[in-house]
Amino acid sequence: MHRRTAWVVLIVAVIATSVLVYPYLGLDVDDSRLDVRDSLHYYVLVGHIGTAAVALVLGSLQFMPAVRARRRIHRTLGRAYLLAGVLPSAVATIPVALWSGRLMTQIGLTTAAVLWLITGGLAYRAARRRDFAAHRDWMTRNYALTFLAVTARILVPLLLLVQLPFRGADPGSMGELATSMIPIGQTLGWVVNLVVVESVIRRRRRLPEARLRDA
Repeated sequence: MHRRTAWVVLIVAVIATSVLVYPYLGLDVDDSRLDVRDSLHYYVLVGHIGTAAVALVLGSLQFMPAVRARRRIHRTLGRAYLLAGVLPSAVATIPVALWSGRLMTQIGLTTAAVLWLITGGLAYRAARRRDFAAHRDWMTRNYALTFLAVTARILVPLLLLVQLPFRGADPGSMGELATSMIPIGQTLGWVVNLVVVESVIRRRRRLPEARLRDA
């Protein structure tokens, strides 16, 4: 990843983290942005959001050329990203998704959580085998799943804007529509992210082959 792109990802990650975490800093159930059934649901949600924020920021740092150039720092941040961010957040995602009561959320977020764990495990295994090319590819896919937290919040307003001409601007109906769009945005978010990074990975693989042909 180019330095400028890495900086953009980092800045977006920090801003998104601030927006996501702020409503839950007071640990007040009444301030929850999502409907929760009880205090257990709320604190699992807080745990999911807090550790997802850790993953979002630490993962973005891994793309910084200055960090990648320092192997010890890169390795330490990578382990913290997986163990303090991805692992607990993915595990907490599953009950949060199941408690939502929405079938698409249950299927979409649970699938994303399982893929999050699998890609993280494959990235770690590739690093242990010193297959750094595969490690980079799996970590890129893994962070694409992490970045769902950002993409979903971009897609939901876009989906609403697309439907505005057909729905009118009644505040009540728009509120219901926004709620119904959240599961779609959550599912589309990780699908879109994975499609984008897969194209980036394939293009990255083709570059050395093209250079060899031109040599």
